[in-house]
Amino acid sequence: MPSDTGGNGSLVPFSGDSTAVYPLHHGLASPIRRISISFSCGNSLRLSLFAAASAKIVEVKLSGEDNEISDAHRRRIAYGSVAPFAMLQSRRSSLSALLKTPSPYHSDWWEHVLQYSKEIGSLLGGPKLTPSPIIENPSAIVKGGEEATSLKAAWELIEMFYVDKQSQAWLPERLVDWLADYDSLFTSTHETIHGKLVDFEKELVNIQVIEDDPRYWDLLSSALSVGWLDIVAKMLRLHGSYQLDQLSHREIENGLVEAVALLISQMPHLRPESVGKLGECYKSKPDFIKAWEKWRSQITKLDCSPYWIQCDNQQTREGLRNLLQIMLGNSESLCMATCYWIELYISHFLYIRPFTMGIESMYNLAQKCIQLKPRSSTHRLSGLMIGILEENTEVVLAECSREFGPWLVAHAIELLTAGSEQAEMLLHEERYSLGGISIAELHRLVYAQILSSHALTWQIAPIYLTSCMKQGMGLLENLLYRQSVQHNDVLLKNIEICRLYELDHISSNIMKIAGVYHWKHGRKGAGVFWLQQAQDASCLDRIAQQLFDSVGKSISDENFKQWEGMIELLGSESKPAGGLEFLHKYRDFKKSLQKVSVGKSTDAARQAVGSLILLMKNPSTPQRFWLPLLYDSLKLLNWQDCPLLSVSETNLLLNKLQELSLAKLRPQYTEPSLPSDALSSIRLALAINLGRAILDE
Repeated sequence: MPSDTGGNGSLVPFSGDSTAVYPLHHGLASPIRRISISFSCGNSLRLSLFAAASAKIVEVKLSGEDNEISDAHRRRIAYGSVAPFAMLQSRRSSLSALLKTPSPYHSDWWEHVLQYSKEIGSLLGGPKLTPSPIIENPSAIVKGGEEATSLKAAWELIEMFYVDKQSQAWLPERLVDWLADYDSLFTSTHETIHGKLVDFEKELVNIQVIEDDPRYWDLLSSALSVGWLDIVAKMLRLHGSYQLDQLSHREIENGLVEAVALLISQMPHLRPESVGKLGECYKSKPDFIKAWEKWRSQITKLDCSPYWIQCDNQQTREGLRNLLQIMLGNSESLCMATCYWIELYISHFLYIRPFTMGIESMYNLAQKCIQLKPRSSTHRLSGLMIGILEENTEVVLAECSREFGPWLVAHAIELLTAGSEQAEMLLHEERYSLGGISIAELHRLVYAQILSSHALTWQIAPIYLTSCMKQGMGLLENLLYRQSVQHNDVLLKNIEICRLYELDHISSNIMKIAGVYHWKHGRKGAGVFWLQQAQDASCLDRIAQQLFDSVGKSISDENFKQWEGMIELLGSESKPAGGLEFLHKYRDFKKSLQKVSVGKSTDAARQAVGSLILLMKNPSTPQRFWLPLLYDSLKLLNWQDCPLLSVSETNLLLNKLQELSLAKLRPQYTEPSLPSDALSSIRLALAINLGRAILDE
């Protein structure tokens, strides 16, 4: 097919730097003669492999899904995020109606989004606290805590910059906390301070004199550069001068170590109270500036102290003075202490630009740090952070889509538009190139389509489809029609979804489909039930006609129970083909006949005759059923004890036979399937009964 291939032979130009490679384990003997490829559920490909004497089907999951999160956890996230999302959409609609504007942007809208963000964030992973040991291990440096995932890190990063307006004043401090929680994630692509600490902790038990190990001072500098004060203080306490047998002749050295540890524990922070962490917190910028200047003067005073000359241990002296240089904001020391650009970036806010508030000029600093620490490989969180610092909503959205998948995009759009009318217009503006829908609606539709493709998540797709005003309802109808009607649980769920969204016409059609399906597959009762629920009069009429035809063939006692239940289900409201009233009366007549066949009770026989006369008198009884009714009643007509029919009743039945004789001359008459001697047997029985009735009267 002719097409602009973009110069690389593909229909869609591809500008990626590398091609993803997926291992395929099939276990078939070579050679593979044929391969069939098709899409499977979700983001998977199904490969059918055919070898010479065998074949196998293998599913390959494509990229775009976070391998850190299991499928079960991903489904829990999908289900758990439905309620917060629906609640926020409800608030958005209420606020739009209140303001009488199409945009829900409002000065305090971010508070609702922040509540939504916290609820979503709680689904992405809770604290996994390791049990506290009875005796604390002094060599434990890195504390076990929350199990970090890139998805949670990305969500918190977006929340931090776009939603939480109250913490904008201490944004750099929040970045310090964020890195402390998620620095371990970058170990997959970079050397990190967290990774170095973990490796050092494993070897700590084999180190005799820790202060003589260069890695000890290197790690102290690294941890201090990113503000991990608790770890630095604990590692300083491992210094040999703290041992009881060393204090007497290492007083100067111990005093310098303790002085540095004290300064570290007194480091000022522009943030609210931080429970369980070292440092002194200040909420107002003037108080923080005053405390910072005082703290820096104390560091400078210690750096100029004559005690350094009296310290005999060279490693301790140089290591401690390097810690002072880091706290004094020496850019070269910070660059040496950090491993990659994000760590260096955060160290600048701690020691070189401590008075930074908000996002002002943060992107330029990030570019500078990237130049100082060039990236050999890029972690997916790095691209997201650069897009956020650049304040480019489209880049952030693209990074979320490319690296974290449709779930994050569909839910993070609410965060991106929380405090910006410009972002609101960008993401919710209708675009001709997208078929008249907005970017936000497009990503919700994509996510809803993924949910719809899986048997365990299709039920929650309507929440997202109904939030898409342009194309959502049409796709929702398609989704509901695609669901199987053979499983009752799925069918009931489908109908419940129709009820919730007031889709009565779809619900009715689904019930009609279910009724026809069950009827055709032999589940007559279920078929009639669903057709009644759908109020499908035409199908019910055809079913009633089948019952009429069966009555016309004189239903046997063996299969009467099945049709009796069907008659009961059909009810008597609609009256097709002579009326269902006749079927109900016929049911009563057959019941009476069954009682007569059990015994020879004359009372039961008289009751059966009464039902017969009512049927024959009733104008709703079709003429073609007269002869089968009389043939079924031969036992009553030949009752031995006494004649059950009076003279007038017998004459009524004889007149009906006469009318049938005239009806046979009409071309549309249908002969009932009865024995050849049926008519003569009925005539003889009526004649005998008439004679006996005349004698009795």
